[in-house]
Amino acid sequence: MEEHHYLIRGGIAGRERLRVLARVMRPGTLALLERAGVTTGLRCLDVGCGGGDVTFDLASLVGLTGSVVGVDVDSTKLELARGDAEQAEVTNVEFRVADLAQGLGEAEYDVVYARFLLTHLRDPAAAVALMSAALRPGGRIVLEDIDYRGSLCYPESDAFRRSNQIYEETARRNGGDPHVGIRLAGLLLDAGFERVQPSIAHPVGLEGEVKLLPPLTIENIKAMAVAHGVATAEEVDAVVDELYAIARDPTVMVSNPYVFQAWGTLAG
Repeated sequence: MEEHHYLIRGGIAGRERLRVLARVMRPGTLALLERAGVTTGLRCLDVGCGGGDVTFDLASLVGLTGSVVGVDVDSTKLELARGDAEQAEVTNVEFRVADLAQGLGEAEYDVVYARFLLTHLRDPAAAVALMSAALRPGGRIVLEDIDYRGSLCYPESDAFRRSNQIYEETARRNGGDPHVGIRLAGLLLDAGFERVQPSIAHPVGLEGEVKLLPPLTIENIKAMAVAHGVATAEEVDAVVDELYAIARDPTVMVSNPYVFQAWGTLAG
């Protein structure tokens, strides 16, 4: 089997993109967590937590009587998250380096959450099974993931269209699924979850950080796009320049990929 590499670069540069992404996504994610019943006293797991943006929101929701563990393979981002927790004096969070393939524990958590993780995996169903195993009976899984077909701009742009092609083809060659979001509810049903609830968020705007995500994303997959032969470094740079020009133009509307959301309850 071909070795799998995470599509979007990590470390400090990747962390800065995630900060922008988290600010754009935060209203929709908080509404989802509220609908899913994340409340005081629960023990939560944030899988693929990155720099901990949602981990900290979960910690706020569960309060001092609850706790949150954030796991990721990127030790640099986790170290930054630990520093943020110490600076903000958040005491009910813990960050661990962990690989999903090695398991997440057995029946330890009331809530398992993952955002933009399954799109990078060769076998999303296996990942959902591992997350399910980490839940206590009656626990809840909460997922958010992309369907890149929602990435649009108007008036239309050849550069924007090409950026979507670069992302989607690079993701596929890297073993991921850029349209996995639409499958979330089905994955939960297939895994035996009950009372599955799907929803969708679709960030869109004429101004602001929602328009910065396309160029930041393509910048951060440049190495993989070149490695997989999807585009040359020069083409990626030219596309990114055009995307930043679109971001500065207040007459061009940009929508990010569809963000499908789904949550369900483990039978117990």
